[in-house]
Amino acid sequence: MKNRYIVLIKIIIHLACLIPLAWLGYNGYNDNLGANPIEVITRSTGFWTLALLMVTLSVTPLRQITGLQWLIRLRRMIGLYAFFYACLHFTTYIWLDQFFDLESISKDIVKRPFITAGFTGFVLLIPLALTSTKGMVRRLTGKRWQQLHRLIYLSAIAGVVHFFWLVKADISQPLIFGTILALLLGHRATVKLWSMLSSRFSFKNYESSNRAGTEVVKK
Repeated sequence: MKNRYIVLIKIIIHLACLIPLAWLGYNGYNDNLGANPIEVITRSTGFWTLALLMVTLSVTPLRQITGLQWLIRLRRMIGLYAFFYACLHFTTYIWLDQFFDLESISKDIVKRPFITAGFTGFVLLIPLALTSTKGMVRRLTGKRWQQLHRLIYLSAIAGVVHFFWLVKADISQPLIFGTILALLLGHRATVKLWSMLSSRFSFKNYESSNRAGTEVVKK
């Protein structure tokens, strides 16, 4: 795909990713966030963190299935927006909910499992965001960079667990996220297993061909 089309798609994605923030700002300005605005902001930023994480994790499977290699050029941007909403989610908690009470926050992280899971997921995203630049890819080398960025799977799992433990009645949304994540992890595992089996099968064929060739030469 030509660069100008990629640029256009990126602009559309930028605008789409900023819509939830604009919606919160608009409703907050008009005092239309309901009886508990802090909860609305927390739930909204958390939801969009998970949604964008799922989209980020979907890029590689979509590229593999469709053969559209240019999709990979969108992954970093979407991933950074996921981190952006995770920062907003965490900031809402430590600022509007806890008023920077570090002692209370520390107790929450230790004693409340859903806070522990959410905090773990957020912390795991930090090194991914810090190493998202092309310069860091070069410094780490491609293989080590890929190994580090597999932390996104653990972060997504922690985020889904955080959502499950947070809700008390309606688990439909965390269940949807959990199902999507399970499918994405299942796809990754299937591709990895198929690659290993194919390599092993090819190696056996190669050995058989070599042995057959050696026997012909001996004869």
